[in-house]
Amino acid sequence: MADKPEEGNVAPIIVKKIKKGGHGHHGGAWKVAYADFVTAMMAFFLLLWILQATTEEQKLGIANYFAPASVSRSTTGSGGIMGGRTFTKEGASPNDQTPIGVMIQLPTSPPDFDNTGDPQENTATTETGPGGAQMADRADQDLDAEQLEEFLAKREAEQFAQAEQALREAMENVPDLKGLSNNLLIDQTEEGLRIQIVDEDGKSMFPSGSAKMFDHTREILSLVVDAITTLPQQIAIKGHTDATPFSTKSGYSNWELSSDRANASRRVLIESGLRPERFSSVAGLADQDPLDPTDPYTARNRRVSVILLRETGRPPQTAVKPAE
Repeated sequence: MADKPEEGNVAPIIVKKIKKGGHGHHGGAWKVAYADFVTAMMAFFLLLWILQATTEEQKLGIANYFAPASVSRSTTGSGGIMGGRTFTKEGASPNDQTPIGVMIQLPTSPPDFDNTGDPQENTATTETGPGGAQMADRADQDLDAEQLEEFLAKREAEQFAQAEQALREAMENVPDLKGLSNNLLIDQTEEGLRIQIVDEDGKSMFPSGSAKMFDHTREILSLVVDAITTLPQQIAIKGHTDATPFSTKSGYSNWELSSDRANASRRVLIESGLRPERFSSVAGLADQDPLDPTDPYTARNRRVSVILLRETGRPPQTAVKPAE
């Protein structure tokens, strides 16, 4: 039988209780979610900045790139959205009528007035810096202004040429006025489009010494209104007489007669539909500005001039002919 162990030699029993703390590791998933949130906010504010800094045309170009209204059907290139073109200078040349829509210019540059379609003409360069033409030197700005003025002058000359053609065709279409084609003189001067209704031997526009015009003169002025009513230019009217002395006991002379004929023409133009606010001046010049200086007494010096005043201040460098 075994001996019992002595009381002093018994090993104590130790019990450990481990408590799990409340601040333990929970993993890194929250970091991924937070990073996604920060990235989304950065993209959102970047979008707001782009929307504020771009023009409507640039926004439309970006929208068309991501959601094009039509896909290119060009016979060359890939036939896809970009039509075989590249964003860089190398590669296929862009279509002049379909510039690449993702080009962004911050800040904006002047529009393409000459309609060249050059995608590089308004982009920033190392010489001009951001903003392209807006940061160009003074000489370039003057050149752009001169090109714009020349463009507007050419467009105005084309409008004048179309009005001239319309008026001449209207004269030919009215049987009663066909024989008066020589009484209508139309040309472009430094002032603008000048329409002159002149007297010819045996074909006068006004009775002698009177400001009451003939019916055919009224009809011609009505056709003038039809040709110029849609144009925006201001109008000046000038009355002229020949050098034949004309006076009465009351002092009524060629000066009063030419002024009265100019005002009579103004009233008929208004009655035919021309707005009164378009008239810039009405003047009577008597015999001081003859159409034929070599013969001051010729009937052609008796006339009324209706002038569409140039808005650009100068004629174009090249003459513009009416369209055929």
